[in-house]
Amino acid sequence: MKWLHNLMKGASLTGALFVFQACYGMPQDPKYFEYGEAPMSFSLLSHTTGEPLEGIRVMGRSTKGDSYQELGTTGADGNCHVSIPYFRNQEGPFLMFEDPKGRFASKDTSFADLRERNIPIKLYPIQ
Repeated sequence: MKWLHNLMKGASLTGALFVFQACYGMPQDPKYFEYGEAPMSFSLLSHTTGEPLEGIRVMGRSTKGDSYQELGTTGADGNCHVSIPYFRNQEGPFLMFEDPKGRFASKDTSFADLRERNIPIKLYPIQ
């Protein structure tokens, strides 16, 4: 009879854990809770030639009320890796790409997906 009692206890515990997971989901990485740092990487290219763009400033802000701050600059390969603070329940983060030499038009954008990856960004030349 004791084995039946232990079997029922195990089934009850398993059922409780199943209900908990169904209600709250799988545990997530803490950086994707209410706020955190979102690591992102970009590859900036010329829209007309497809060549990588060196020296493009990557600026960012967490919310619309913030001012832009410089996060990094692209290297010779056109790549830049940045980390930007975000708040989950607010629109953002916002990024701006700006050519200090004035060869390419500035571009600003916002990303909903905050996972790090090599995002190709194409800038239009100023004629």
